Amino acid sequence: MAEELEGGLAVSGPGRAVGVELRERAVAAVLQEGMSMAAAARRFGLGERNVSRWVKRFVERGHVRPDARGGRPSRVEAERERIVRLLEARPELSSRALSEALAAEGVQLAARTLRRFLKRHRMERSRRLAVRRRRRRWKAGSD
Repeated sequence: MAEELEGGLAVSGPGRAVGVELRERAVAAVLQEGMSMAAAARRFGLGERNVSRWVKRFVERGHVRPDARGGRPSRVEAERERIVRLLEARPELSSRALSEALAAEGVQLAARTLRRFLKRHRMERSRRLAVRRRRRRWKAGSD
């Protein structure tokens, strides 16, 4: 359940993400108003260790923004040139056919991964081609 603290801020239970604005207000209470970290933590419904960490970050870096999250490098981004080359040579390739063409070159990427990549880089494939092909196959099978 959320409770409302100073400034009309809604605060919920432990493990919640804390926005930059609330971090800045807690740090300002400590540095500008001379409040103790424990008092600032109580005032804003935060953990004392967090307030301490944000004050230290502000003093060292001049901001309280969270650090960038980690992750691993994208496998598909490393194959961008190869994907573009294949699509320039055969623009009618669907994402599934593109996946198969890449597999023939030794690169395993799922069709769904390629669709997200193409969308992200505004190179989306026209689904109309695939729909037309399916219709032709269906009509040919029903004759």
